[in-house]
Amino acid sequence: MLKNIVKNLEASSTLKINEISRELEEKGNKIFKFGFGQSPFQVPVNIVNELKINAHQNKYLPMQGLMDLRKSIAKYTSKKKDYSYSHKNVIIGPGSKELMFLLQVIFDGEIILPVPSWVSYAPQAIIGRNKIQMVQTKRENNWFPTAFEIEKIILKDKNKNYLLFLNSPNNPSGQICENLEEISEITKKYNLIILSDEIYSELSFNKNYQSISNFCPEKTIISTGLSKWCGAGGWRLGYFIIPDNLKNIKDTLNILASETFSAVSAPIQYAAIKAYELDHKNYLDSSRKILKAIGNYVYENLNSNNVLINKPQGGFYLMPEFIKAKFTSSSEMCENILKVTGVALLPGSDFGFDEKRMIARLSFTDFDGKNFMKKYENQKILDDVLIKNLAPKIVEGVNQLKKWSESI
Repeated sequence: MLKNIVKNLEASSTLKINEISRELEEKGNKIFKFGFGQSPFQVPVNIVNELKINAHQNKYLPMQGLMDLRKSIAKYTSKKKDYSYSHKNVIIGPGSKELMFLLQVIFDGEIILPVPSWVSYAPQAIIGRNKIQMVQTKRENNWFPTAFEIEKIILKDKNKNYLLFLNSPNNPSGQICENLEEISEITKKYNLIILSDEIYSELSFNKNYQSISNFCPEKTIISTGLSKWCGAGGWRLGYFIIPDNLKNIKDTLNILASETFSAVSAPIQYAAIKAYELDHKNYLDSSRKILKAIGNYVYENLNSNNVLINKPQGGFYLMPEFIKAKFTSSSEMCENILKVTGVALLPGSDFGFDEKRMIARLSFTDFDGKNFMKKYENQKILDDVLIKNLAPKIVEGVNQLKKWSESI
């Protein structure tokens, strides 16, 4: 028999939409895969070559992760954040998602989730038997909570421990948090720890990207990995950087790691060292410029009197709100969009919004990233002509979605 705590859980909606899209395509339907979010780009060649070289590595590695990898991550992050991290602060996991799950299991307190939040935060909190406090956010504040809204929750019981999830650039909105300093003041004032999900940080369109860890590093757990910036979602390598004064969390995570995943794939850990030691500036610059151009194209062509949408600031998501749509739920709306246009979107209710609000998440990654990057690097021209030639499904899918929004 199933335990009551998991009986009502469903498969992750992001993974489910990928399966649905694939099944529809296999039946001959033309599907615009705007639902599933993964990098369209290839893993850099020098990292792939390193994986090949280390394919023979077959020993269990330390449960906290390969020492040389943790050293390279600590050095890379310390330089980037202007804060001294040691390899002792780093724990490697089979994707950051697994580490977040274990954190939810060990945390004793309440989880503060801004709406919108990534689809797995809340289910993991439920499995971890944690009470969730949802914070409704506003478009004007880039869909992030204010310090006042966070403090209002904490003041209900100042003696509790609180864990705030802050994801910037954000999935699903594609926005960046701009009120980090005021949030950090609340963090310093109360029993508040922040899980800073920075998995999209390398894909920020603003060169001067900052995270909450720049303001209160001593109370911030940084969560990131290879999947988004390196095009290596299927490699499943993520990590936490946990500051010294949260050592008890790191030590307990290590214990749970030893009883669950044991250690991350050895060849992938060896290969990942090169991801942080070698210079990937050109690869990252090209990735950011291509994603920014395509994101802006989608924004410019969808933003209208029918569709409210914020200009993308990082990652590869947009969050359109179809203000004239009349459906019982955003799920029903997305089902209609898929049926009528072939465009696969995720409903806003999957990210914490009221189901009656006609919001959806759009991932603009349905294009051949390898081909696009090669052509762009040869031509160094990035305009609508190039987008129409190299990302035709993005262009056609957006046109279909625009027609749909005008017809309802």
